[in-house]
Amino acid sequence: MTKEEILEGLKEVFVTVKPGMDLSKVSSEASLVYDLGVDSLSMLLLSLAIENKYGFQFDNKVRFNTVGDVVDYVAGAVK
Repeated sequence: MTKEEILEGLKEVFVTVKPGMDLSKVSSEASLVYDLGVDSLSMLLLSLAIENKYGFQFDNKVRFNTVGDVVDYVAGAVK
């Protein structure tokens, strides 16, 4: 699975968790908090939805700043 495919899949997850999100803002460089308005509850819901979609569990200590950080982590987890 390519990083572009993962990014497109994450867009589906984002709009499911945060209906009405402007998907044009979802890029690898986008800040989860500042650009996309992800708060702690949204992060939890996103994490669960991503785990379900891709069939893995996040490490409890991992922290993400950008969408690209999430893409990189998922790419490494679903090899």
